[in-house]
Amino acid sequence: MRSGPGRVLVAVYGVFALAASSRAGVQIATRFHEAPLAYLLSALAAVVYIVLTVALARGDRRLALAACLVELTGVLVVGTLSLLDAEAFPHATVWSGYGAGYLFVPLVLPVLGLFWLRRSASQVASAS
Repeated sequence: MRSGPGRVLVAVYGVFALAASSRAGVQIATRFHEAPLAYLLSALAAVVYIVLTVALARGDRRLALAACLVELTGVLVVGTLSLLDAEAFPHATVWSGYGAGYLFVPLVLPVLGLFWLRRSASQVASAS
């Protein structure tokens, strides 16, 4: 995780952790009553991004894998529900529309994370 694409992945997750945390914090502090579910889901996404950033930076593969799976599940479930029942999500979350508000990066990022974790694990296994 400490070189090349792994560093880029950590940096991107760090940016998303900051962006999602800031967005959720402002939404919860100023408009929570308007869409509590959406804003709590954005806060959940922020927590997942923080955990992923730390896990990837520390090389904790097990935690990073679990967090990537939670993220991918969240994006797919919230993304699908936000498209099927737009009234249930009157305000967007980070994961709404599969991350459309973030140029679909929330959909692509966990796939890249899972790919990187698998690739780097196989490289470690073949080196031993």
